[in-house]
Amino acid sequence: MNFSKILLPIGILFIFLVGCNKDYLSSPSISNPTPKDYLKYNNADIFLLDGYVFSNAEDVEWVTELKYELGEQFGKITNQTNNESKFKNGTANKLPIGTKIFETDTPAYIAIVEGKEIPYLKMVEG
Repeated sequence: MNFSKILLPIGILFIFLVGCNKDYLSSPSISNPTPKDYLKYNNADIFLLDGYVFSNAEDVEWVTELKYELGEQFGKITNQTNNESKFKNGTANKLPIGTKIFETDTPAYIAIVEGKEIPYLKMVEG
């Protein structure tokens, strides 16, 4: 008899605690894209710097219409691969090793390859 008197309050407490846990039924957390998310496409042109994936934006109309000024050098391509597991900061899949990446006064970042300025955008979720 004493067991049933204890079981009911413990059951109610358990239901209350589970119901108050916001992570119990929530969707999985959303994070920024990874190289794996892009390398599954043959036309992907990306690099990874500062923990973010940057994607070629030459075909993005609003980016090509931007008037920008080059800022400081943001980074440099130090590795080239199409293998997602070998991507680390400074890795690109198409840009040549040694390519310098510059910040601008806009959302675009510029890679300079043989004197040509190529715009890239930082890929962030949300």
